[in-house]
Amino acid sequence: MKKLFIITGEYSADRHAANVVKELKKINPEIQIEAVGGENLAKEGVHLYCDHSKMSAMGFNFKIILTHIKLGKQLAKYLKDEYKPDMVLMIDYGGFNLNLSKVLSKYGIKIYYYIPPQIWASRKWRIKTVKKNITKVLTIFPFEKEMYEKEGIDVEFVGHPLLSEIPEKTDKAGFYKEFGFDENKKLVSIFPGSRVFEINNLLKLFLDSARIIKAKNQNVQFALCQAPTIKDELINKVVENYKDLNIKILKHKNYELLSVSDALILASGTVALEAALYATPMIISYRGPWFLYFIYRLVRCIKRVCLPNIILNKDIVPERLQMSAKSDIIASDIIKILSDKNYRDNMINSLNNVKQMLQTSGSAITTAKIISDNI
Repeated sequence: MKKLFIITGEYSADRHAANVVKELKKINPEIQIEAVGGENLAKEGVHLYCDHSKMSAMGFNFKIILTHIKLGKQLAKYLKDEYKPDMVLMIDYGGFNLNLSKVLSKYGIKIYYYIPPQIWASRKWRIKTVKKNITKVLTIFPFEKEMYEKEGIDVEFVGHPLLSEIPEKTDKAGFYKEFGFDENKKLVSIFPGSRVFEINNLLKLFLDSARIIKAKNQNVQFALCQAPTIKDELINKVVENYKDLNIKILKHKNYELLSVSDALILASGTVALEAALYATPMIISYRGPWFLYFIYRLVRCIKRVCLPNIILNKDIVPERLQMSAKSDIIASDIIKILSDKNYRDNMINSLNNVKQMLQTSGSAITTAKIISDNI
């Protein structure tokens, strides 16, 4: 019986991993799978070595670092001495996974990396770690394949998982009726992120922006998408100071909100690509401690951070980072999206091109087949 071990570090990777597992079991029902994962992998019947909830954090925090180091040592020992997998499948979460790969490769463990770290965006030197320790890379962007091939790394483009995972657009009228939105008002949805670090740094900023928008345009209503990784208390503690917004907090409705909203205020991340696949106008914003921002500036390889802008290689979506992450600037961006038809239409047309450039399906199917053929 073949044995696979999967390592994820947050909710989105857990979801992608679960889809791969679903397809893999169709090919090889007898395969034994364990993982560091979450609820999606658990629903597929995967035994969790541990839940990755403690890993879903960012920032310079000694407690987080120590947790990662301890888990990495325990996991390496378990894989070497007890589980002894035929293959380890790493998914995203580059900091933890690349460090662990250095240890596992010394033990002779075969490592495949699906959704590799975005080396093209920052810290290009990490490609040396990939070349030395990763058996095969499974990329989700076409331009990544050429980059890895130039370094002599075994790589295959498998397509972006979102193209086959993302649902069709939600019926707007039905959604508005179900959740009590006013069909005569524009809907601006706020996505403050899926990590505690992001909520602490972005939620108040985004709500301050919403307050400015409402002061200038009463024909606007707001929704807040709460990630399943974020506790109610953390959200409510901030939102209770913004009762004047009458903001609706929705859980497990991220795709619905992305598809029916008139404009989006997003924390930088994969959610921007998800929004682009619905061609919904947006702005992205991010900020954190200044010393982390300076480090980021030192290690980044490209100026853009928003995936739609990177894929299109032009500035379509406003990026409000650090110094420009201010409520009045964000509010002005959203008001322009809502009021300037030409600007809005141009953004929508450009976002439609993103899906065409990534137009391939079956990422989970392709990945599962590669694993099955090589495990």
